[in-house]
Amino acid sequence: MKATCHCGAVELRVTLTDGLNTASRCDCSFCARRGAAAVTAPLDGVEVVKGADKLTLYTWGTGTAQHYFCSVCGIYTHHRRRSNPNEYGVNLGTLEGAHPRDLGDIAWVDGINHPSDR
Repeated sequence: MKATCHCGAVELRVTLTDGLNTASRCDCSFCARRGAAAVTAPLDGVEVVKGADKLTLYTWGTGTAQHYFCSVCGIYTHHRRRSNPNEYGVNLGTLEGAHPRDLGDIAWVDGINHPSDR
């Protein structure tokens, strides 16, 4: 699938592990503010086709979760997951032809009580 930020400066080629069936939202302190639903891709399932120099990385705490944004328009494109560092979460809203509203209720993941924090 093709994924792009709002301004088009960043373009990704994405291969999802199970299509849109993995869509979820996280309620951790960061994701709850962002509000975007994400779908799952393996690490080798996300390729930056255009705009690698426009991607900005945000990380905190353990540094395991790595969140990427377009430095031009600010759209979150994807992140390396803390819950499984062998996966990326890809912003569902960036995928060409995919619309979060078409999926109905999207499951929430408990990021507040993350297993790594225990």
